Amino acid sequence: MSFELPPRQGPRPDTTDCAPHEQVSQNSSAEIHAFFKEKAFALPFVERCRSGISVPGAEALVLPVAHACGPREAFMIGREFAHVHPSYDGSSHMMLPLAAVEELIAKGWGEPHPMASAGHIPANAVMAFAPRDGSEVDVMIKILTTSWDFARGKLANPAQVHIHG
Repeated sequence: MSFELPPRQGPRPDTTDCAPHEQVSQNSSAEIHAFFKEKAFALPFVERCRSGISVPGAEALVLPVAHACGPREAFMIGREFAHVHPSYDGSSHMMLPLAAVEELIAKGWGEPHPMASAGHIPANAVMAFAPRDGSEVDVMIKILTTSWDFARGKLANPAQVHIHG
């Protein structure tokens, strides 16, 4: 898998370290948030649903059964592979192959979900930070497309992901 990101500029945003896991600084403007969601929900086969696992107002990216061919660790709950938080937050949670998780964190575009760090959910569950401008929307769509490909079974996860328990 070839997944490279440019470094994210500036300091990391502040986030909560518990559930609900939210981004509390450097949030998207209403316009950027709407633009990101417009592009995110335009991915082929994606159904736009209320999240089955996130805060009220979060919108899930769900694949229909015929396209949800990825491994179990490509999904959060059911066929939901990612969700976008409401506009006051703007970040997204998604499942990524482990190599993409490493790149996301190394380049400053996101962080592990605290429940993943604690071993309660798969280690490949991440928060991707809210885009701040149009060029960051493009990077976020690249990240989200990787999650989408993973959920469709188009990307292999190089190592087994375990839930510690």
